[in-house]
Amino acid sequence: MNIENLFALKPSAPDRMISAALVGAGEFGASFIGQARRAPHIEPRVVCDLDIGRARKAALAGGLTEGEIIACHSAAEAKAALERGLVALIGDAAHLEGLAVDVVVEATGDPEGAAMTALAAIEAGRHLVMVTKEAECIIGPILAHRARQNGVVHTPVDGDQPSLLIGLIGWARVLGLPIVAAGKSSESDFVWDSEAGTVTAWEKAVPAADFAGAFGKLGSDPLALLDARARLPFPRATVPDLCEMGIVANHTGLMPDVAAMHAPIARTTELPSLFRPAAEGGLLSGTGRVDMFNCLRRPDELSFAGGVFVIAETPDIATGKLFAGKGIPCSPDGRYVLLHNPVHLLGAEAPMSALSAALLGQSTGGAEVLPRVDLTARASRDLEPGETLIMGYRHVIEGLEPQLTPARPLGPSEPVPYYLTSGRPMVRKVARGAVVTCADIALDESTTLVRLRREQDALFNPGALLTSLQHSVCSIQ
Repeated sequence: MNIENLFALKPSAPDRMISAALVGAGEFGASFIGQARRAPHIEPRVVCDLDIGRARKAALAGGLTEGEIIACHSAAEAKAALERGLVALIGDAAHLEGLAVDVVVEATGDPEGAAMTALAAIEAGRHLVMVTKEAECIIGPILAHRARQNGVVHTPVDGDQPSLLIGLIGWARVLGLPIVAAGKSSESDFVWDSEAGTVTAWEKAVPAADFAGAFGKLGSDPLALLDARARLPFPRATVPDLCEMGIVANHTGLMPDVAAMHAPIARTTELPSLFRPAAEGGLLSGTGRVDMFNCLRRPDELSFAGGVFVIAETPDIATGKLFAGKGIPCSPDGRYVLLHNPVHLLGAEAPMSALSAALLGQSTGGAEVLPRVDLTARASRDLEPGETLIMGYRHVIEGLEPQLTPARPLGPSEPVPYYLTSGRPMVRKVARGAVVTCADIALDESTTLVRLRREQDALFNPGALLTSLQHSVCSIQ
């Protein structure tokens, strides 16, 4: 499909210029500014960050000049700046009120701040591009519902894995290709250097002089190699990985196979053999699953870090053999094929979601966003009353083990969403291995995030929804 032609079908598109406000001026935001200045039909007009100095730095990194930007300390100053044709730098998202902005790109990474900004944008009649997956995995369905009520679009963002994977899933579905599994690669490849005798991942090299057998060769059964590869001392499924696949589940109806993901260490060519039903020699208990893998490769092979994939049934065995003959990874019997996008371009792709929302009135996410799964946690050690759960690098909260479980309404005996635990104190002891529930932490009912989640629970009744989805829900408990 030629996306340029699709946009051209809208009569107003050729002359329409979309104004965008970026909230959260980190690395993703800076790349969005730079690309939005180059993309037709969109221009960044506001850059918001608690640190206006960081907003300025991101604006300059994105190619704006000092003469094009101005620091504003009130909504009135920001409005005056926009009227003068300048890009307003603001330190408070509340100052967006009353500004002539079509789209808000929320990229703070802070779940509560994202919830507040998202709700304000939707209520003000602005389209919302949600980069903050930490909030999307908790309240994405109610944001999508609120947006429809207000005649605007709530969308995940191209440039990040959930939206890109949802697009690949939609493409396969339109073609009528039955989806066995869909997922992503971890953010780090696992690179085996036979000369150095090391495997490098997450910027750390470990000795692996005897790894040749585990790496495998042409014709090796990848399932038989997974245990040896799993001995590598690297994390496999990280918190953001599970969060992103939970979002994909809520947007598409594809479900996790197991709570912690299979997350094999595998070569790209092995994926059609691994992500197929166990009855046929694969890892899965059924079809229609979301999962992830860690890309194992040599230094001279292409990276898959952060890429997305779909494993689909081939139209027929003969066509599968044809695909394999053209170098497309397929299972040995020609029944399953790998479809993949090995790159994500961060904020450089984000204008696509903003333009889709504002010009086409369409999300780059799923057509029906429902609370199908939650990112929750088990205690990886005994948790004591009074200790505060603190989030660290790669979203790790010491003492918690993330998992994807069927969505349930917030309740004393129900699992608490993972990101609602951050910064909260424990109020009672939780033994190692037990699920952390809403009653185990001091849940703050006054936050926008919790209030929206309560509204989502009341609207969708995820417990009843789960019952209706039992045919697609597996052993994620």
